[in-house]
Amino acid sequence: MTNPVDPVALTADLVRCPSVTPTEGGALTILDGLLTGAGFACTRVNRGGIENLFARWGEKNHPRTFGFNGHTDVVPVGDAAAWAHDPFGAEVEDGFMYGRGTTDMKSGVAAFAAAAVDFVTQTPPDGAVVLAITGDEEGDALDGTTALLDWMAQTGEAMSVCLVGEPTCPDTMGEMMKIGRRGSMTTYFTVKGVQGHSAYPHRAKNPVHAMVRLMDRLASHRLDQGTDHFDASTLAIVTIDTGNPATNVIPADCKATVNIRFNDAHTSDGLIAWLDVEARKIEAETGVIITASTKVSGESFLTPPGALSDLVAKAVHGVTGVTPGLSTSGGTSDARFIKNHCPVVEFGLVGRTMHQVDERVEVAQVGQLKTIYSRILRDYFA
Repeated sequence: MTNPVDPVALTADLVRCPSVTPTEGGALTILDGLLTGAGFACTRVNRGGIENLFARWGEKNHPRTFGFNGHTDVVPVGDAAAWAHDPFGAEVEDGFMYGRGTTDMKSGVAAFAAAAVDFVTQTPPDGAVVLAITGDEEGDALDGTTALLDWMAQTGEAMSVCLVGEPTCPDTMGEMMKIGRRGSMTTYFTVKGVQGHSAYPHRAKNPVHAMVRLMDRLASHRLDQGTDHFDASTLAIVTIDTGNPATNVIPADCKATVNIRFNDAHTSDGLIAWLDVEARKIEAETGVIITASTKVSGESFLTPPGALSDLVAKAVHGVTGVTPGLSTSGGTSDARFIKNHCPVVEFGLVGRTMHQVDERVEVAQVGQLKTIYSRILRDYFA
């Protein structure tokens, strides 16, 4: 029997790799070596300058294939001088490991990789285990998990279910898992008017007045009151700009951006249609011309509570004594892509310090997380 894989040591090795998106930094190479040595068939799936790793133990496309998904890329450090610890040093102090990616989410990847290696080498299951690890979660996510899923479809690879190891717990280990995510879309408005002297506003068409009127209507509108598993959808105005330095000139155009986080009462197409209706109303009232473009980061989705969420909740409670709440809160994750492939849920560590200066993870929780993932595998294949 091989020695168990230490998830803390593996986390430290991964954190020491400066894998700021889109740089691989050596993190996937470390995992490739570990998994290949344990009998996984590993393939580097690279697209658009992004490196990804697909690893499978067991029969290809087995009807019982448990998948893990995560990412080794991290956000930039920011002001390195503001850190009390080397951002890529994986230094341990007072029970915490410090470094970029310690929480989001190299510890999660280390925990499920360690659990998977130990499981297949010590108690080989009747089935298959897949690890789909990307280097493009913190970026545009165009060539990361989507590239892996595209490659899987082309080569006949599949997962029966998938667990994304993102940090999901707000404050206490075990308190929350994700069974869905809100959709996210960003719309960029441009209002074109007629430039003029601010002392003679009747000779101009003020695009700022029109934009403010439009933004007020959008921000004042209640999209919904929430659904069974989701909070109410939200719309936030994130910028209004004219680039006008003069106080006596009405500008020719004005730009604004809104971000909408929406639940399963909406689709992006429906929201785009609503935004267009409101824009046309303002055009009719003011005589300006309004154009808009929208970037959709993902649609809202839900994995209904059932066998997969029960499996994860049982394992979490068995290790922590805490029964995780089922949540759809937070931003987007790569689960938004996987939900089109197979049922997917998310469970991971406490995420309080992710993306912050002196990001850190409680060392004991990394071991706990490996134990939880090990139980999930054991129970799934039981």
